[in-house]
Amino acid sequence: MNRAQLKRSSILRMALSGAETINQDEHEESFILRAVRIAAVVALYWFVSITMVFLNNYLLDNRELDAPLFVTFYQCVVTVGLCWLMQLLAKMCPGMVDFPSVKFDLKTSREVLPLSVVFIGMITFNNLCLKFVGVAFYTVGRSLSTVFNVLFSFIILKQTTSIHALICCGIIMGGFWLGVDQEGLAGSLSWSGVFFGVLASASVSLNAIYTKKVMPAVDGSIWKLCFYNNINACILFLPLILVFGEVGRVASFSRLTDLSFWGMMTLGGVFGFAIGYVTGLQIKFTSPLTHNVSGTAKACAQTVIAVVYNSSSKSLLWWTSNMMVLGGSSGYTWVKSREMQKTAHRGPQDSAKEKLLPGEKENPGV
Repeated sequence: MNRAQLKRSSILRMALSGAETINQDEHEESFILRAVRIAAVVALYWFVSITMVFLNNYLLDNRELDAPLFVTFYQCVVTVGLCWLMQLLAKMCPGMVDFPSVKFDLKTSREVLPLSVVFIGMITFNNLCLKFVGVAFYTVGRSLSTVFNVLFSFIILKQTTSIHALICCGIIMGGFWLGVDQEGLAGSLSWSGVFFGVLASASVSLNAIYTKKVMPAVDGSIWKLCFYNNINACILFLPLILVFGEVGRVASFSRLTDLSFWGMMTLGGVFGFAIGYVTGLQIKFTSPLTHNVSGTAKACAQTVIAVVYNSSSKSLLWWTSNMMVLGGSSGYTWVKSREMQKTAHRGPQDSAKEKLLPGEKENPGV
């Protein structure tokens, strides 16, 4: 009888230990699968983002065709076409492709128009900055978007910023000016590029603020916003191309009938569309904080690749300016995420008290 009980208990133990081993193996397998998936998504984001910057630099650095507005306009046309294509694929393969139904509505287009004006400024100044400063200095050239974000949040939204976040902004500004100084000493500084970089930074910040305001008009869909933004941009770019005399330059371009040229132009538009998708994908599989850290690391890698590709020799202080900009941006992201976590952990009573503090009655929160 005792032997039978011992046998049963030992069999039970073996069964339980076997079940635990199976569960552990399944857990390890799911963890490895998730890690591989995240690594693949981050790698895809890096590839698309870095390729897009180098491709745009190639298109804008064309000495035969000095028409940055036309290049940007064409990329907007490609984006609109891809939105229609994705909508069609979503209807044909609903289980495989997820894309909202987009139909042009004049009222919605008018509501999105103020953002579209800022959007045009953002993509145009971004491309002009890239055209004049190149890929290596591009990260520093348009690094003030975080600083403008703090400034416009205070002016437009009446939001205050913590001292720690302001210190990070100070580090970014220090890195920016050090980078400008080093580019000047090296004889490769383009004041036009710096000017457009500052305007691009301001436009990026304003774009983020106005995006929040117009999202209800497109039912909170970022793809609908992308569709209307680019349609408005296509229309608004036409008079600008005429005013700045780019029609004549395009008409006299020797490679106008060259399919390889239009292939590269279209590819630039495809990557411009794809960056929106992979950005959302990276945030979905990681987190907004991880996305920002990944973006900072990507910018660092992008700078190194550009320097190596161009066989450039940069000073220690030049590299220091890049590290200051990237470090300040990472620090700002970390500080803001910590502040958001603290705000999330506060109870409703604390939130109510916060709203009654002097000067914060109209604050929507940071």
